[in-house]
Amino acid sequence: MNKLFKSLKSLFILISLGAISGNVVAQSASDLRINEILVKNVNNYEDDFGIRSSWIEIFNSAYNTVNIAGCYLTNDPNNPKKYRIPKGDPITKITSRGYIVFWADNKTTHGTLHLNFDLSKSNYLALYDQSGRVLIDSVTFSNAAQKVDTSWARTVDGDALWNFNGKPTPNGNNDTAERATAGATFLFFDPYGGTMAFISMSVVFSALLLLYLAFKYIGKINIRQAQKAKQKDMEKQGITAKTMDGEDASGETLAAIAIALHLLETDKQDLENTILTIEKTSRTYSPWSSKIYGMRQTPQKLFYKR
Repeated sequence: MNKLFKSLKSLFILISLGAISGNVVAQSASDLRINEILVKNVNNYEDDFGIRSSWIEIFNSAYNTVNIAGCYLTNDPNNPKKYRIPKGDPITKITSRGYIVFWADNKTTHGTLHLNFDLSKSNYLALYDQSGRVLIDSVTFSNAAQKVDTSWARTVDGDALWNFNGKPTPNGNNDTAERATAGATFLFFDPYGGTMAFISMSVVFSALLLLYLAFKYIGKINIRQAQKAKQKDMEKQGITAKTMDGEDASGETLAAIAIALHLLETDKQDLENTILTIEKTSRTYSPWSSKIYGMRQTPQKLFYKR
């Protein structure tokens, strides 16, 4: 019974993973876009066999690799599953913001990228998902208006606006217009560098001002915290910051109190004896008339024997 339960559980997990992976593929495929087509290819891009024929460029607008294998390309709105892109070929993986080119030459024997239809009489092109029922992207164009070696392309990759492109870009960015760099644009508006110098100095002085304000504010906070801590210590010792007459205590007074508290806590204060002892002494002579208190001492006489 336990083995049967484990088998069913494993089967359920596999089915769930398959459903999740299928949704991921479908969501990734939805980022694909038909980006550029060339109907009349005379002197343009050649395939691996050196043959020039109509081609279709697909663009991956996502920022992850998308595998287009299993999806469908068609030029018939009534037949969405006209060409199924084969699976198992690594060439069908389109890198992030990358491209893939299919040849509409009706020669499927030439490989995965060769379709079973051409665009000689087509006015419609569509890309369907792996089910063949969900339309990913489509484009309608006038076959008669197509020009030799001129593609019908989006002006910007993946954009909604289409136009003729006299310089086809298979496997490349459609937007080939030359634009001035940011440095060149700035040089045009500031040829002498005055604006750049002003902006640079403003940034430097603004940064210094912010640092000054920050350190000043932090210093005030530290001082307030120190004062609060000192006040708490004094309150614990039963000392207030007011003197007896109600005036604020001076700095010298607070310093003396702090030193006294420190000495009291460390038992290093001087012990004073408040008892005064007076002993009476008596002398038989007056010290004022005593010769021992004289200013000079009488020199001693030395006698030498001969």
